[in-house]
Amino acid sequence: MTPTAIQEAFLYQSKACANLGSPFMARLMALCGTMSWPEGDVTDRIFSWQGDISPAGQSVPLRLAGALHALHLRGHAGLGHVYPPNEGDDAPLWKAVCAALVADADHINAWLDRAPQTNEVRRSATLIPVGHLLTEHFGLPLRTSELGASGGLNLHWDTYALKLGDIRRGSSNPALTLTPDWTGPAPPDTPVTVASRGGADLNPLNPANPDDALRLQAYLWPDQPERMALTRAAISAAKTPVDQGDAIDWLKPRLAHVVGQTHLIYSTVAWQYFPAVKQAEGTALIEDAGASASRDTPLAWFGMENDGSGRGAALTLRLWPGDVTLALGRADFHGRWVAWSTESTG
Repeated sequence: MTPTAIQEAFLYQSKACANLGSPFMARLMALCGTMSWPEGDVTDRIFSWQGDISPAGQSVPLRLAGALHALHLRGHAGLGHVYPPNEGDDAPLWKAVCAALVADADHINAWLDRAPQTNEVRRSATLIPVGHLLTEHFGLPLRTSELGASGGLNLHWDTYALKLGDIRRGSSNPALTLTPDWTGPAPPDTPVTVASRGGADLNPLNPANPDDALRLQAYLWPDQPERMALTRAAISAAKTPVDQGDAIDWLKPRLAHVVGQTHLIYSTVAWQYFPAVKQAEGTALIEDAGASASRDTPLAWFGMENDGSGRGAALTLRLWPGDVTLALGRADFHGRWVAWSTESTG
């Protein structure tokens, strides 16, 4: 790995963090991309990394950021003086980071072994309105299947509330309340019932496990306390374990229709990471199940995914019977804003 490639990856991540509202992470990633690194195992490993280290590949910058944030959350004295809410100049921040890279190399290398998992609970700001929309459209309880569920924090979206100015949707006794910047019509106010739920992930996290709970928090960004508070509330309320395995293989036996229930299959910034062959297999399986859906056994497939064609993620909902596609607008990848629409595209 060339120094230029290292610099480009960290500077790209710096810009992404700035665009997603984290000035601290933008600073930290920029320092990693422009400053001299200390000699040691971590430096040697990153600078000799095989493969694509960028956010489009193995996301090494976010692996490192998560490792450092985990140290801070555990009370690391050196980082505590330079991490939010404390403010400081670049020089002491980089000095503290360099010290951690050397002294805490074993911890950091262990975190570098695993890809980041950002189970962003604010993405439920798109799932709550979808639930209301489906309940109004079909008038049935929901059975849900989440693909790429990570720690399962978005499995219980129906227990959260969505506050849009004076309008509230979702649970009347919520575990947490989401307040995105919302444009577009309000979702229907039809009460939602989830009859059963499940999710799968290749490497699921268990919020009840302290190490996994730390991982769910460490990939948040230190200068975004609202995200931390919401995530901790979701961790405390998590009830459904995520199954381990390939999401498409897991989905196959769940595609059998259940009379009197709408089956909602969904993913939030996860589908794009599935191998192309699995995407094709999953699409074929879902479409085949949709072909046999009826008004008593409807099927819905929702995705909040990066389509590369605009700001944020595209919100797309396919409905069967009839194979109708709704373009529901777009949303920020971290759920800070939702531009809602109900435009039919076919």
